[in-house]
Amino acid sequence: MNWLTKLIKAGEKIKTAIRDRATKEDIAKSDWASCCRGPTLKRDLEANLWVCPHCNKHMRIKPKERFDILFGKDNYEIFKTPIPKDDPLNWTDSKPYKERLKSARKKTGLDCSMVVASGSINNIKITAIASDFDFMGASIGAAEGEAFLYAAQHAIENKQPLLIVTQGGGMKMQESLISLSQMTRTTLAINEVKAAGLPYIVLLSDPTAGGITASYAMLGSLILAEPGALVAFAGARVIQGTVKQELPEGFQRSEYVQKTGFVDLIVNRKDTASTIGTLLSILLKKNSAISAEENETSEDTQQLSKVAS
Repeated sequence: MNWLTKLIKAGEKIKTAIRDRATKEDIAKSDWASCCRGPTLKRDLEANLWVCPHCNKHMRIKPKERFDILFGKDNYEIFKTPIPKDDPLNWTDSKPYKERLKSARKKTGLDCSMVVASGSINNIKITAIASDFDFMGASIGAAEGEAFLYAAQHAIENKQPLLIVTQGGGMKMQESLISLSQMTRTTLAINEVKAAGLPYIVLLSDPTAGGITASYAMLGSLILAEPGALVAFAGARVIQGTVKQELPEGFQRSEYVQKTGFVDLIVNRKDTASTIGTLLSILLKKNSAISAEENETSEDTQQLSKVAS
């Protein structure tokens, strides 16, 4: 291959990259999305909670959309969480980390990828966390760690269960060990929530990977998952290359993870609020049926005590 052929091929690659970029931007701004049957109106997907009515694909949604589903539209309070120093290591790869943060904040309108809110499900007040994948893939750094700790502290002080909807590709390489330390910090915070006698509920959404899976995503009192969500630590290609074997069908999807014992229940998005409400009622002993059964048991015990005496 001579230099002229190489130059022509390089030009074609550049044209393809520009065309693909334009297509993604156009799709993001358009009224259409793409799924199993081709173009679908975004308003139709939104009406179905951003779930494809044909293949049941649960698409990624924003934290505000997640809270609307859990608590009812705008029926919750969003908190401003602490933001530490942006670039503690002065990291630069293809561009400075500060520029990446600036772009992510402009794109999402958020200070970091994690959002903390408080609302009610089944008249049970809870503290909830959700992430925005558009903010650097919802990867975890010091700011996200502070948001998680803020949520845990709020839950403890207000005696509220803590719910997290996990999402993200893992830890931020731009923060190195500072990012990795968030795995420890969030784990200790969860221990404090549980020590206070409060449930910690995890809902795995697509994707949940890396250090997120290796820490707070697998520590729930109960672990729920959306259908088809990617739940992984290392990538499937890395694992297959290591074990030198074909991986099972559906490997690392939530249904497979449930079969292997790491997920308690697969929940469709439309059933999320009602399912979590029911589970919290049971865990907090606020379910009327449970209360009635406890009263009956108590009365039976008292009658037996009288007979015995």
